[in-house]
Amino acid sequence: MGGLKLSNKKEINTIKRIAFWVIPVVLFFIGLSFITHDFEENDQADLIRRTYGVFALEIPDSLNFAEEEVPLENFDTRESLDRELLVNTYFHSQTLLYIKKAPRYFPVIEPILREYNIPEDFKYMPLVESGLTNAISPANAVGYWQHLEGTARENGLIVNEEVDERYHLEKSTVAACKYLLKSYDKYQNWTMVAASYNNGRRGIDRQIERQDEINYYDLLLNEETSRYIYRILALKLILEDPEKYGFYLKDDDLYQPIHSYKVTVDSSVSSFALFAQSFNTNYKMLKFLNPWLRDTHLTNERGKTYQISIPEEGARTQNVEERINAEE
Repeated sequence: MGGLKLSNKKEINTIKRIAFWVIPVVLFFIGLSFITHDFEENDQADLIRRTYGVFALEIPDSLNFAEEEVPLENFDTRESLDRELLVNTYFHSQTLLYIKKAPRYFPVIEPILREYNIPEDFKYMPLVESGLTNAISPANAVGYWQHLEGTARENGLIVNEEVDERYHLEKSTVAACKYLLKSYDKYQNWTMVAASYNNGRRGIDRQIERQDEINYYDLLLNEETSRYIYRILALKLILEDPEKYGFYLKDDDLYQPIHSYKVTVDSSVSSFALFAQSFNTNYKMLKFLNPWLRDTHLTNERGKTYQISIPEEGARTQNVEERINAEE
């Protein structure tokens, strides 16, 4: 009997040791199963969003540019659109920046397009032209709308060493509208108008004459112009429905307009650094809002009148404060 009791005690101790390690592990996996189940039930959409995958993209059944139908029944049209959708969907950093920038710049561009009776789809053009930056091309086209110097002057912009209104979003948009309207008078077709903005009217006319064809989708054009409309269409599709193409942003991820007011200047300015300080801002912010001022001073010998944007008090931190207030 004594030996039997000793054996039982050993068995009990062994069971206790096993239980000491096994029970917590079992409880851990039971708890994990509940957590996983709850996650699957309530956060499936979030899981999908966070799961990276590369997929072929669906081409819409119908699509238009400026209310003009895109002939998606043609294989070459569909494949050209597919190419630009893929490029812009999976070029994540660039397209993500486009989506972020749009709320800052589109509210400036859209009313000007409406004023000149230009279809709203043309707001996507400066995304293709410059990425909504004041870019300079190898051909020295400048600004959001990429105006060449001669064309800029023809359409009312001032271009000199101190002032270059190609860098002025509002005025360069007006100049673009004037060019687009002249092209529409010629072609009576907005798709061809957009193509001519990229290749120039003479370049388009040369191909019309060579090919005896006036439809953009039936013209054989250079690489850049043949992709141009499809780039605009791809960005239109993505920016109209970013989540459909895998871009998930919160409202406070977007770049908002900078609160500012205008100051009229009709004389010279000896120092924009001092000028900025007199309005409780700095040179950097002044140039951020007025990139068309190209020097540290303004001679203005002819006494032209300029409207200079000044940031409102607190404008530099406005988005941070607005987000904090919204969270509270």
